[in-house]
Amino acid sequence: MIEVSPEIQLGDDEVQVRAVRASGPGGQHVNKVSTAIELRFDVRGSPSLTPAVQARLEKLAGSRLTLEGVIVLVAQARRSQEMNRQEAYERLFELIRKAAEPPPPPRKKTRPTYASKLRRVEGKVKRGNVKAMRGRPTGED
Repeated sequence: MIEVSPEIQLGDDEVQVRAVRASGPGGQHVNKVSTAIELRFDVRGSPSLTPAVQARLEKLAGSRLTLEGVIVLVAQARRSQEMNRQEAYERLFELIRKAAEPPPPPRKKTRPTYASKLRRVEGKVKRGNVKAMRGRPTGED
């Protein structure tokens, strides 16, 4: 079992990890060693997640989610396969933890009070008077 959070544990068979060759520059090392990690997690087929968490996770995954409901994460920033594996797992766990948080309650609309409306209008009138004093003197004194 892989512990994501105190409430969520994934089975070892739920996450598929395979080593692939990293793209980009790197010389001989990158051309002969498979250091990049491709991690696959089937969201819809996971018995460890509740339907609500699955739905939020699919939304959070965005373009990393395939049409079949599989999250694909590729980690290739590090030179070591083990470090890339840890990074890929941590990114998956972070996504699952974020999806496990319940969404905030919807905001309730409130109306401004009568006093706050009066204060707002008074402020506008005051500001208008200040601006009106900026014009050229008319000489009508």
